[in-house]
Amino acid sequence: MDNLPASSSDWFDREVNIDAFRDKRLGERLRTLLMQLANRIGSPIPLACEDWANTKAAYRFLSNGSVSEGEILSGHFTSTCQRVASTDGLLFSSSGHDRVYLQAGKSGVNRRHYLGARWS
Repeated sequence: MDNLPASSSDWFDREVNIDAFRDKRLGERLRTLLMQLANRIGSPIPLACEDWANTKAAYRFLSNGSVSEGEILSGHFTSTCQRVASTDGLLFSSSGHDRVYLQAGKSGVNRRHYLGARWS
């Protein structure tokens, strides 16, 4: 896990909300698993985890019925909302020919569509 830059640790702290889990050990396991996968992008779990104990822990975490998608994504959603709130707007590409631009304003979110060569 030493291949990641120091700033990566901060990223993991922001993106993984350990407090979202009923058992904080599960949050720590998610953080560890994400760091292992980030160090070996594209590798299967056994190669990313490097040994049998970590591989088994990863599969146990992923098959744990008491871990929900909401718990896993909680920190990411919070971080994403904070990033969006700090920008003037975002451009989402929803397909090859149209785009959606969202801009936060005082009255809420303004939404504009770009279809081909014109904004609507």
